Amino acid sequence: MTTVAATPAKVTRPNIVAVGTIVWLSSELMFFAALFAMYFTTRAVQGPKVWLESTGMLNVKFAAINTTVLVLSSVTCQFGVFAAERFQARRSGPLWKFSKWGLREWFALTFLMGAFFIGGQVYEYANLVHEGLSLSSRAYGSVFYITTGFHGLHVTGGLIAFLMVMLRVFKAQKFGHSQATTAIVVSYYWHFVDIVWIALFSAIYLIK
Repeated sequence: MTTVAATPAKVTRPNIVAVGTIVWLSSELMFFAALFAMYFTTRAVQGPKVWLESTGMLNVKFAAINTTVLVLSSVTCQFGVFAAERFQARRSGPLWKFSKWGLREWFALTFLMGAFFIGGQVYEYANLVHEGLSLSSRAYGSVFYITTGFHGLHVTGGLIAFLMVMLRVFKAQKFGHSQATTAIVVSYYWHFVDIVWIALFSAIYLIK
């Protein structure tokens, strides 16, 4: 009687880079939670009348447009991830056929939309400073610039990450799992940044 050895089941382990990114984003979430706590604590101390005077200087319509662009950049980023998952580095058809786009085209568009958001934030800062709301002018100015400024730095970090991914894909002789994993990890970060901004926009621009 012949005994057939059982074939061991294949063990699939989670990607270390993806797990590390999720853990790091969890720590970033705590950081932004502290910023939210600072914002609402300062608001409670200042009182509703003072706070209403300061928030009246904000351009909500412009900020809403800027926010829409950033939120839509998460959509384009995810389309880039879909292209990465099918190992498509570049477009396979005309530029105007979005269905044929690859990772590079979707990430390039996401980068432009993120850069537009940062440009809009700088424009808003310039207008507010011109109207007398600076970092040191009042308590509201301090918490406004600190919370939105730190988020802007995170968006800038995401833009640098997109450039690095596109450069890595450009240099790679063959698009494989390594490049796809990098793109997916960057998308985690970008979606996180977008979600945080939606919360910031709601707290700062809508809840007055």
